[in-house]
Amino acid sequence: MKEERLIKKAKKGDASAFEKLITAHQETLYKTAYLYLHHKEDTLDAVQETAYKAFLHIAQLKEPKYFKTWLIRILLNTIFAMRKKHGDVIPFEQHHDTCAENKNVEEYIDLRNALETLDEHIQLTIQLYYFQDFSISIIAEQTGMAEGTVKTHLHRARKALKQELEKEDKQIWKSIK
Repeated sequence: MKEERLIKKAKKGDASAFEKLITAHQETLYKTAYLYLHHKEDTLDAVQETAYKAFLHIAQLKEPKYFKTWLIRILLNTIFAMRKKHGDVIPFEQHHDTCAENKNVEEYIDLRNALETLDEHIQLTIQLYYFQDFSISIIAEQTGMAEGTVKTHLHRARKALKQELEKEDKQIWKSIK
């Protein structure tokens, strides 16, 4: 596979090969960071910091086939560090988002707000499973959780999201009446 050859070259210090790898995954990195940070500048900072950290530590990657999950894990650790440093206060601004273009904007906002009510570990599990299409076994391996724990997080998240969205829906109907 071409990506595995690039990874091997990057591990040997080939900056050009590493740049190609980052370019191939930049959209995934950006979308993932934006789902957590909701702010373009913070998202770009997180992606840039992730690329820098990955470049410094590429030699520590054991399995080339897990490059993407390794990169996502670095990104998520970077995001959590940024949120902790900023006191978890992330400014809201009007934005134009491709996901919002394709779906009902109100439903999208409700879903994002509901996701933010979840515990960070459960948010991470939802992010990796639904938005990055990682399997339960890969999520377990990358997060250090047991597969049963990942399944439990997914179950709890679906239940909590359903309750939160139903609660939001009831509040909307009460305000209209």
